[in-house]
Amino acid sequence: MFFLYLCAKTMKLTFFGHACFAVEINGKHILFDPFITPNELAKEINVNNIKADYVLLSHGHEDHIADALTIAKNNDAKIVSNYEIVSWYGSKYEYTNAHPINQGGSWKFSFGNVKYTNAIHSSMLPDGSYGGNPGGFLVNSDQGNFYYAGDTALTFDMKLIPMWSNLDFAVLPIGDNFTMGIADAVIAAEFIECDKIVGVHYDTFGYIKIDKEKAIETFKAKGKELILPEIGQTIEL
Repeated sequence: MFFLYLCAKTMKLTFFGHACFAVEINGKHILFDPFITPNELAKEINVNNIKADYVLLSHGHEDHIADALTIAKNNDAKIVSNYEIVSWYGSKYEYTNAHPINQGGSWKFSFGNVKYTNAIHSSMLPDGSYGGNPGGFLVNSDQGNFYYAGDTALTFDMKLIPMWSNLDFAVLPIGDNFTMGIADAVIAAEFIECDKIVGVHYDTFGYIKIDKEKAIETFKAKGKELILPEIGQTIEL
Protein backbone atom coordinates (compact mmCIF):
# COMPACT_ATOMS: atom_id res chain seq x y z
CA MET A 1 0.00 0.00 0.00
CA PHE A 2 1.29 3.41 -0.93
CA PHE A 3 0.59 6.59 0.96
CA LEU A 4 0.76 10.09 -0.48
CA TYR A 5 1.85 12.78 1.96
CA LEU A 6 1.03 16.34 1.02
CA CYS A 7 3.21 18.84 2.82
CA ALA A 8 2.06 22.43 3.00
CA LYS A 9 4.56 25.01 1.84
CA THR A 10 5.96 26.99 4.73
CA MET A 11 8.60 29.65 5.21
CA LYS A 12 10.26 30.82 8.39
CA LEU A 13 10.08 34.55 9.11
CA THR A 14 12.10 36.20 11.88
CA PHE A 15 11.15 39.71 13.01
CA PHE A 16 14.00 42.02 14.08
CA GLY A 17 11.94 45.11 14.89
CA HIS A 18 10.58 48.12 13.00
CA ALA A 19 10.42 46.99 9.34
CA CYS A 20 13.29 44.52 9.52
CA PHE A 21 12.66 40.83 9.04
CA ALA A 22 14.32 37.79 7.51
CA VAL A 23 12.79 34.95 5.53
CA GLU A 24 14.43 31.58 5.00
CA ILE A 25 13.80 30.06 1.57
CA ASN A 26 15.47 26.90 0.30
CA GLY A 27 18.26 27.28 2.84
CA LYS A 28 18.93 30.91 1.89
CA HIS A 29 18.52 33.77 4.36
CA ILE A 30 16.92 36.89 2.88
CA LEU A 31 17.03 39.97 5.14
CA PHE A 32 14.90 43.07 4.57
CA ASP A 33 15.54 46.66 5.66
CA PRO A 34 17.89 46.17 8.65
CA PHE A 35 17.42 48.87 11.29
CA ILE A 36 18.51 47.18 14.50
CA THR A 37 21.48 48.80 16.26
CA PRO A 38 19.85 52.26 16.58
CA ASN A 39 16.48 50.75 17.57
CA GLU A 40 16.11 50.76 21.37
CA LEU A 41 13.32 48.18 21.10
CA ALA A 42 15.73 45.74 19.42
CA LYS A 43 18.62 46.16 21.87
CA GLU A 44 18.69 42.42 22.61
CA ILE A 45 19.47 41.61 18.95
CA ASN A 46 23.15 41.24 18.04
CA VAL A 47 23.57 42.10 14.37
CA ASN A 48 26.79 40.09 14.24
CA ASN A 49 24.74 36.93 14.79
CA ILE A 50 22.36 37.56 11.91
CA LYS A 51 22.75 35.31 8.88
CA ALA A 52 22.10 36.81 5.46
CA ASP A 53 22.76 35.62 1.94
CA TYR A 54 20.84 38.59 0.52
CA VAL A 55 20.00 42.02 1.97
CA LEU A 56 17.01 43.64 0.26
CA LEU A 57 16.51 47.37 0.80
CA SER A 58 13.20 49.00 -0.07
CA HIS A 59 14.53 52.58 0.08
CA GLY A 60 17.32 54.71 1.50
CA HIS A 61 16.04 56.05 4.81
CA GLU A 62 18.24 55.41 7.85
CA ASP A 63 15.50 53.42 9.58
CA HIS A 64 15.72 50.85 6.78
CA ILE A 65 19.43 50.60 5.99
CA ALA A 66 21.27 51.37 9.25
CA ASP A 67 22.87 47.94 9.61
CA ALA A 68 22.82 46.87 5.97
CA LEU A 69 26.52 47.31 5.27
CA THR A 70 27.67 45.65 8.51
CA ILE A 71 25.47 42.61 7.99
CA ALA A 72 26.29 42.38 4.28
CA LYS A 73 30.04 42.47 5.01
CA ASN A 74 29.74 39.94 7.83
CA ASN A 75 28.07 37.45 5.50
CA ASP A 76 29.42 38.49 2.09
CA ALA A 77 25.75 38.97 1.28
CA LYS A 78 24.40 40.47 -1.90
CA ILE A 79 22.64 43.83 -1.49
CA VAL A 80 19.57 44.15 -3.70
CA SER A 81 17.96 47.56 -4.15
CA ASN A 82 17.29 50.26 -6.68
CA TYR A 83 20.09 51.53 -8.93
CA GLU A 84 20.81 54.65 -6.87
CA ILE A 85 21.19 52.81 -3.56
CA VAL A 86 23.34 50.04 -5.05
CA SER A 87 25.53 52.68 -6.72
CA TRP A 88 25.85 54.57 -3.41
CA TYR A 89 27.20 51.49 -1.62
CA GLY A 90 29.66 50.96 -4.45
CA SER A 91 30.97 54.53 -4.62
CA LYS A 92 30.89 55.39 -0.90
CA TYR A 93 31.94 52.07 0.63
CA GLU A 94 33.32 50.12 -2.35
CA TYR A 95 30.82 47.37 -1.62
CA THR A 96 30.07 45.85 -5.00
CA ASN A 97 28.43 42.54 -4.15
CA ALA A 98 25.11 44.00 -5.17
CA HIS A 99 22.32 43.76 -7.70
CA PRO A 100 20.51 46.89 -8.98
CA ILE A 101 16.81 46.64 -9.82
CA ASN A 102 14.09 49.16 -10.56
CA GLN A 103 10.30 49.42 -10.64
CA GLY A 104 8.67 46.85 -12.87
CA GLY A 105 11.84 44.83 -13.17
CA SER A 106 12.38 41.32 -11.86
CA TRP A 107 15.29 38.93 -11.45
CA LYS A 108 15.66 35.26 -10.65
CA PHE A 109 17.97 34.73 -7.68
CA SER A 110 19.07 31.45 -6.12
CA PHE A 111 16.05 31.42 -3.78
CA GLY A 112 13.36 32.57 -6.21
CA ASN A 113 12.15 35.43 -8.38
CA VAL A 114 12.06 39.01 -7.06
CA LYS A 115 10.02 41.82 -8.60
CA TYR A 116 10.57 45.42 -7.48
CA THR A 117 7.17 47.06 -7.03
CA ASN A 118 5.92 50.61 -6.69
CA ALA A 119 5.70 52.37 -3.34
CA ILE A 120 4.49 55.88 -2.56
CA HIS A 121 6.96 57.34 -0.10
CA SER A 122 10.25 59.28 -0.20
CA SER A 123 13.87 58.16 -0.23
CA MET A 124 17.06 59.89 0.84
CA LEU A 125 20.27 58.24 1.98
CA PRO A 126 21.78 59.08 5.40
CA ASP A 127 24.38 61.47 3.95
CA GLY A 128 21.75 63.38 1.99
CA SER A 129 22.38 61.62 -1.31
CA TYR A 130 19.48 60.91 -3.63
CA GLY A 131 17.99 57.51 -2.79
CA GLY A 132 16.08 56.89 -5.99
CA ASN A 133 12.45 55.84 -6.00
CA PRO A 134 11.21 53.78 -3.02
CA GLY A 135 9.78 50.35 -3.71
CA GLY A 136 8.61 47.03 -2.39
CA PHE A 137 9.42 43.42 -3.22
CA LEU A 138 7.30 40.58 -4.57
CA VAL A 139 9.00 37.23 -3.98
CA ASN A 140 7.86 34.08 -5.78
CA SER A 141 9.53 30.78 -4.89
CA ASP A 142 8.83 27.07 -4.85
CA GLN A 143 8.36 27.35 -1.07
CA GLY A 144 5.73 30.07 -1.30
CA ASN A 145 5.06 33.63 -2.38
CA PHE A 146 4.96 36.86 -0.41
CA TYR A 147 4.85 40.62 -0.88
CA TYR A 148 6.71 43.20 1.20
CA ALA A 149 5.20 46.61 0.48
CA GLY A 150 8.06 48.66 1.94
CA ASP A 151 7.15 52.08 3.30
CA THR A 152 4.14 53.17 1.32
CA ALA A 153 0.78 54.81 1.21
CA LEU A 154 -2.20 52.84 -0.03
CA THR A 155 -2.02 52.73 -3.81
CA PHE A 156 -4.11 51.26 -6.62
CA ASP A 157 -0.87 49.73 -7.95
CA MET A 158 -1.36 47.06 -5.29
CA LYS A 159 -4.22 45.70 -7.37
CA LEU A 160 -1.56 44.44 -9.80
CA ILE A 161 -0.05 42.07 -7.23
CA PRO A 162 -2.65 39.28 -7.66
CA MET A 163 -2.01 39.37 -11.41
CA TRP A 164 1.60 38.41 -10.74
CA SER A 165 1.32 36.13 -7.74
CA ASN A 166 -0.95 34.07 -5.51
CA LEU A 167 0.28 35.25 -2.11
CA ASP A 168 0.78 33.06 0.94
CA PHE A 169 1.32 36.14 3.11
CA ALA A 170 2.21 39.82 2.91
CA VAL A 171 4.24 42.22 5.04
CA LEU A 172 2.61 45.63 5.30
CA PRO A 173 3.41 48.84 7.23
CA ILE A 174 0.63 49.70 9.69
CA GLY A 175 1.97 52.53 11.88
CA ASP A 176 0.36 55.51 10.09
CA ASN A 177 1.90 59.02 9.91
CA PHE A 178 4.83 58.00 7.66
CA THR A 179 3.04 55.09 5.91
CA MET A 180 -0.35 53.43 5.73
CA GLY A 181 -2.29 53.14 8.96
CA ILE A 182 -4.51 50.26 10.00
CA ALA A 183 -7.55 51.26 7.96
CA ASP A 184 -5.59 51.67 4.73
CA ALA A 185 -3.57 48.50 5.39
CA VAL A 186 -6.82 46.52 5.57
CA ILE A 187 -7.80 47.91 2.17
CA ALA A 188 -4.30 47.05 0.89
CA ALA A 189 -4.81 43.46 2.06
CA GLU A 190 -8.02 43.37 0.03
CA PHE A 191 -6.30 44.87 -3.02
CA ILE A 192 -3.55 42.23 -2.95
CA GLU A 193 -6.07 39.46 -2.17
CA CYS A 194 -4.17 38.21 0.86
CA ASP A 195 -5.69 37.06 4.16
CA LYS A 196 -2.48 36.62 6.19
CA ILE A 197 -0.68 39.88 6.99
CA VAL A 198 2.47 40.49 9.03
CA GLY A 199 2.44 44.05 10.35
CA VAL A 200 5.62 46.16 10.49
CA HIS A 201 6.71 49.79 10.90
CA TYR A 202 4.88 50.49 14.14
CA ASP A 203 5.67 51.39 17.79
CA THR A 204 9.35 52.25 17.13
CA PHE A 205 8.77 55.99 17.45
CA GLY A 206 6.10 58.09 19.12
CA TYR A 207 4.60 59.02 15.76
CA ILE A 208 3.76 55.40 14.92
CA LYS A 209 2.42 53.94 18.17
CA ILE A 210 -0.61 51.68 17.64
CA ASP A 211 -3.26 49.87 19.65
CA LYS A 212 -2.30 46.27 18.84
CA GLU A 213 -5.53 44.65 20.01
CA LYS A 214 -7.66 47.11 18.06
CA ALA A 215 -5.49 46.57 14.97
CA ILE A 216 -5.88 42.79 15.15
CA GLU A 217 -9.65 43.10 15.62
CA THR A 218 -9.95 45.52 12.71
CA PHE A 219 -8.29 43.02 10.38
CA LYS A 220 -10.32 40.15 11.83
CA ALA A 221 -13.57 42.00 11.12
CA LYS A 222 -12.63 41.93 7.44
CA GLY A 223 -11.70 38.23 7.48
CA LYS A 224 -7.97 38.92 7.65
CA GLU A 225 -5.34 37.72 10.11
CA LEU A 226 -2.90 40.35 11.37
CA ILE A 227 0.26 38.82 12.83
CA LEU A 228 2.46 40.96 15.10
CA PRO A 229 5.54 38.91 16.06
CA GLU A 230 7.69 39.82 19.03
CA ILE A 231 11.16 41.18 18.22
CA GLY A 232 13.48 38.21 17.76
CA GLN A 233 10.58 35.78 17.28
CA THR A 234 10.58 33.29 14.40
CA ILE A 235 7.24 32.17 12.98
CA GLU A 236 6.22 29.78 10.22
CA LEU A 237 4.00 31.03 7.43
